[in-house]
Amino acid sequence: MSAINETTSQRLTLGMLQDRYGYELVPDFARDVTVTSLANDVDSVTPGALYMPGIRIDKGRIALAVRRGAYAVMLPTSMRNAVDDPQVPVLFADPSPRQIGELAASIAGRPSESIAVFAIAGSDVDRVREDVDVLAQFLHMLGNPVGTVCEGDSQSLERFLDLSYPVDAFAMQRVFSVCVEDGAAAIILALNARTIAPGALESVGVDVLGYDDAGGHVDEMIVHAGEQYGCTLDANTHLAQRDAETDAMAEQADFGDGHARALSLAIAMTLAAGVRKTNIRNALRVSKELR
Repeated sequence: MSAINETTSQRLTLGMLQDRYGYELVPDFARDVTVTSLANDVDSVTPGALYMPGIRIDKGRIALAVRRGAYAVMLPTSMRNAVDDPQVPVLFADPSPRQIGELAASIAGRPSESIAVFAIAGSDVDRVREDVDVLAQFLHMLGNPVGTVCEGDSQSLERFLDLSYPVDAFAMQRVFSVCVEDGAAAIILALNARTIAPGALESVGVDVLGYDDAGGHVDEMIVHAGEQYGCTLDANTHLAQRDAETDAMAEQADFGDGHARALSLAIAMTLAAGVRKTNIRNALRVSKELR
């Protein structure tokens, strides 16, 4: 559970939400109320927040959110007759995961658009973790500061990120913001259920999607990734898999015991991102000489 704060000059008013999504606002004259953050957990509510619990809650929890400074609350439509005096404006709505992702991205200033997004999927969670680690090292070798989101070991450059897993849409947008502020050029996401919650990547476009063990089922895995996590996979998304050439480059590099497979995928993903093969070979040669 988490919150995301406004980081741009764009204002988010209750009237904007009412007009954009057709949410019911009570009272209607509260259209001009501006919220500066979103929170889906009462402990994350700060002054100016729109509290969005996503489920039916009791009046005590609403009152606590108000005491913590919530400017408004968004409650399920099933609670229309269960709230008589909420003390702050109420939006009655059942937002879809896409709408929640859009709201989180909007109030965060859409930070994912300012950073290259790499995502790695596969059936083996431990192998995906290794793939994330090796890709992060390889991008760093190429001169790119990176952030990573992987269960238990997420970082922005060298800074450890204390996250609750699986990461939800609000926390994900906050991670993007932190990485952009820290100067990261790219972020690497482990696409598995332990790391990322369903729908957490709504409104996030993936630049490079890597699969280590898709075999002949690439299309199925792409569809699954889009449906499960909500990320945008379109004509701008480059797909990457290991092949004989990247395997040979990885074997020759001697990147470390047992890492040839992961390095091969990292090479394939950087090639898909548009890095020249010459630059990759030079980086691999320098790395080998330093060992």
